[in-house]
Amino acid sequence: MKKTVLFGSGFIVATGITVMLVSFRLPAPLEPMAHCPIPVVTGEGPTPQPTLAIEAKKKSKGCVFKTAFEGEGLDSSFALRTPESVLKSERRGLEWLVKAQANDGGYGAGSHSRQDITDPLAVSTDPATTAMVCMALLRMGSTLEQGEYKVQLKGATEYLLVNVEKAPKDAMNITALQGTQIQAKLGANIDVALTAQYLSNLAAKLGEQHPMKLRTMRALNTCVGIIQRSQNSDGSVRGDGWAGVLQSSFAASALESAKSQGADVDEEALDLARDYQKANFDVGSGTSVTERAAGVTLYAVSGSTRNSAAEAREVKEVVAKAKKEGRVAEAAPVNEETLQQAGYTPAQAQRMTTSYEVFNAAKGQAQSDDVLNGFGNNGGEEFLSFLQTGESLIIGKDDGWKNWYQKTTGRLVSIQNQDGSWNGHHCITSPVFCTATSLLILSVNNDIEHLLAQGAVKYR
Repeated sequence: MKKTVLFGSGFIVATGITVMLVSFRLPAPLEPMAHCPIPVVTGEGPTPQPTLAIEAKKKSKGCVFKTAFEGEGLDSSFALRTPESVLKSERRGLEWLVKAQANDGGYGAGSHSRQDITDPLAVSTDPATTAMVCMALLRMGSTLEQGEYKVQLKGATEYLLVNVEKAPKDAMNITALQGTQIQAKLGANIDVALTAQYLSNLAAKLGEQHPMKLRTMRALNTCVGIIQRSQNSDGSVRGDGWAGVLQSSFAASALESAKSQGADVDEEALDLARDYQKANFDVGSGTSVTERAAGVTLYAVSGSTRNSAAEAREVKEVVAKAKKEGRVAEAAPVNEETLQQAGYTPAQAQRMTTSYEVFNAAKGQAQSDDVLNGFGNNGGEEFLSFLQTGESLIIGKDDGWKNWYQKTTGRLVSIQNQDGSWNGHHCITSPVFCTATSLLILSVNNDIEHLLAQGAVKYR
């Protein structure tokens, strides 16, 4: 059994009776970007270059991200340049990942019962893993029409769309495949949640007249329907795995993303999904409910942070606007009374105050060293939790994302395998799944504008 502990000043790799201590240093402090746009890796040439779309944006309106209110902009210092060490790590990871694609266009993690099979071409393909790879390729600059890996992305997208389109009307998932690593550890219906997230991300990149737009939205609505149909009365998703809270967290995030793209999301279902995640964290005691998180605080707290981020940001922006307009006293704290003065109904004020408190308490725990240890070493669940935390900080427009990015990318670069891949050391060990998730983390600053737009939800 191989075990890796990577937190602190180094990490320990133990295989059999051999123990090796490997030290590493975090990269130098990151500099704020001096100008937009955010660099996107295209894989072309020794130094990644911005895409043509981003260059066009640079020439037009300058460096401004739109927020929910009055077209106010966000200073470009919120974004960070990607360190060269991270860019090199990304390129190595991408080169390994694209070679893992199967003939049917999909990617596979393998079965839970045969984790000894690590050859990505010797396992069955599955939608969950394929969706993670698609999201990584998209975030790193490829589209269906351009980018070094457009062919791979197009093939993987077709694989997912076909799986969605073939799913029975009363299905709880989009695949008949059972017992994959991802399903066993996250939940039996995780494939549809991750596919919905990818389709939302893809839809955001497609213009209204794009020939793939309609098909993508139809598939997204199918996934939304399945997620909502599989929702339990408490807001969780049926078919818990070992860490089922993560399946429910990704399902909630998928509904939120789908709503931002105009999909047919039921508002009550989304509220219920968010409430379930927020209920896993107690602000008063600062503790998480880990019963459905395999007893691991990291899994529960990252979900609580992710699914309260958009509402917490909304509260912050609404209160700031109300103070600017004189409807709320400048020194007023964020509480139910203040939110009612800002325009919320009593019920909305209660709900949104909870979101604000959970986000601000959980985000700190999600980044603390004792929580980051997770299960004691890294499996795919840890990588997913890191991803949720980082994205939530950006969606919530929290400057703390910069410290998270520096710490987390330093860890990932240090544990990358010699062949360019990453793999887990417990539970989800699949090198394909772990590599895709790691690349999503390393390149998260490529997607800042999209994530900020996703969190810009006006209050009801």
